[in-house]
Amino acid sequence: MSDWQICHVSAEQGFTPFWNAQSQDTEQTLKQGRCNIAKERPVNINERIRAREVRLVDENGQQLGVVSREEALDKARDRGLDLVEVAANARPPVCRIMDYGKFRYEQSKKAQEAKKKQTVIQVKEVKMRPRTDVHDMNVKKGRIRKFIGQGNKVKVTVTFRGREVVHSYLGRDLLKKVAEEMSDIAVVEHMPNMEGRIMHMILAPKKD
Repeated sequence: MSDWQICHVSAEQGFTPFWNAQSQDTEQTLKQGRCNIAKERPVNINERIRAREVRLVDENGQQLGVVSREEALDKARDRGLDLVEVAANARPPVCRIMDYGKFRYEQSKKAQEAKKKQTVIQVKEVKMRPRTDVHDMNVKKGRIRKFIGQGNKVKVTVTFRGREVVHSYLGRDLLKKVAEEMSDIAVVEHMPNMEGRIMHMILAPKKD
């Protein structure tokens, strides 16, 4: 019986394996056909199991029925493996014979691989003035393209000083022009918005 089958049987019988994502400490991948342990949580192993009887599953996934705790421990010891309580809320609890240390190591490796594949999106900021000269503007647009190319979002801000705030349309026109020139690689996630003396918009990488 596979890990997914144990999870499926557990759900039908109204109990939850210790890796089930319905707890706050785990995440579910049942739709992919398996169950994964996520965050750390207390797990009863070997002599820490208190139930007098357990529903036993061997290391190959075969159900061995309801046996006494002592018999289950003996079977695990005979195989040089651990007895792990995988569904403590069941009556009787479900225990599986496995190499728990190896299991935890493999789960840790999977978690690390998944973390490596995660894309961390940062929000970079590029500041401008309403009357930024051509050279500075080209430099700032180059920075925007660089950040977008790295997969980051960019917050483009225009700061007004003194009476410049009266001509806020200059900032809006500037941001609109920037958005148009970046339209080949970015989309406007948040339209230009005025907050005090600062107007900003957020550009996000265009999805393929």
